[in-house]
Amino acid sequence: MPRLLPILDLDRFEQGGLARRTFLYDLRSAAREIGFFYLGGHGIPQAQVQNLLAEARKFFALPEAEKRAIEMVNSAQFRGYTRAGGERTKGQADWREQLDFGVERETIPQRPGTPAWTRLQGPNLWPASLPGLRPAVLSWQAGVTAVAIRLLKAFALSLEQPEDAFEPIYGGTPNHRMKIVRYPGRDLTGGDQGVGAHKDGGFLTLLLQDENRGLQVDYGGSWIDADPIPGTFVVNIGELLELASNGYLRATVHRVVTPPAGVERYSVPFFFSARLDAEIPLLELPPELAAQAPGPASDPDNPLLRNVGANVLKSRLRSHPDVAQRHYPDIVGAAVA
Repeated sequence: MPRLLPILDLDRFEQGGLARRTFLYDLRSAAREIGFFYLGGHGIPQAQVQNLLAEARKFFALPEAEKRAIEMVNSAQFRGYTRAGGERTKGQADWREQLDFGVERETIPQRPGTPAWTRLQGPNLWPASLPGLRPAVLSWQAGVTAVAIRLLKAFALSLEQPEDAFEPIYGGTPNHRMKIVRYPGRDLTGGDQGVGAHKDGGFLTLLLQDENRGLQVDYGGSWIDADPIPGTFVVNIGELLELASNGYLRATVHRVVTPPAGVERYSVPFFFSARLDAEIPLLELPPELAAQAPGPASDPDNPLLRNVGANVLKSRLRSHPDVAQRHYPDIVGAAVA
C-alpha cells in the first residue's frame, strides 16, 4: 500500500509557541526519514497558481519554430526551451519538454582566470509572442523564494542552529532555477522516463503539480507516489542541506514516470540554492544530532562540491551536452573551476 508523504502547514511555524515547536519537530522528522513532504499554508494565492499554469499551457501550445527560437542551446546560462528527450539524466533521455529560467541578472564580464561558473549568471530567454509569461514567472520566483527562505529558517532552527544560519550563503544574490514542464503522454514518447532517478542539488525544491500524477520517491528501495494535493507544494531537500548537515539530512532519490497515453502533465519545479560564489559550511550540530550524521552520500561518478557555482555548473554540463559543447568547449571533459 502506498505510503503518503507527510503534510506540513507552514502557518504553524509562524504561530510561535507549541505550534512552532511541533512544526519544527515534524519538519526535521519528515526531512530525515523520507526527505519529501507536502507543504500547505505557504501563502501563494490560487489565482497566481492558475495564472502561471495557464501561461505554461500557452507556451507549449506555440508552434515548434517559436519555441525553438529560444532554445537552450542559445544560452550560456542554460536558460530557454528544451524539446522532449533533449535533457538527460545519467545519460538517458528525459521525455519532457521544458522551459528553464534562472535569476534575471546581468552577465559577468569574462577575463583570464575568471571561474567558469560565473558564466551561469545572465538573462533569461522569453518568447516574443507571450508577453504575459515574463511577469508571471518573475512574480512566481519572488513569491516562492520568500517561501523557501521561511523554510530554510525553520530548517536551521530544527537543527538547533540560529534562525539565520544559512543567510550568509544565500543572502543578497541567492541563486535559483525553475522550470515549467510539460510531460507528453506515453503514446508520444520514446520511453517511460519522464525524468530519470536523481537527487536535487540545491537547498530546497518546491514543486507545483497540476492534477496529474507522475512524481515518485524512493523510500527504502520502493517507489511511492507523490500524487497532487491541491493547495500544496511537494517539497524535498537537496544536496546542499545534506552537505551542511554532514548527512544528518539526506537528499532523496526521485523520478517522474511518463503519463498514460492521451494524458499530458504540467509541473513547475523551483530549485532554491545558495549564491554561486558561496562555499557550503559544515554546521556544528548538537551532539545528539551529530552522532546520527554519517557524512554526505557522494556518488564517485558525480562527487558533491562545497563550491556552489562549480557544483551547479558540473550538473548543467552533464545534463545538457549540446550547451556544454557550444558555450563551454574550453572546459568540457576537464575539471570545473
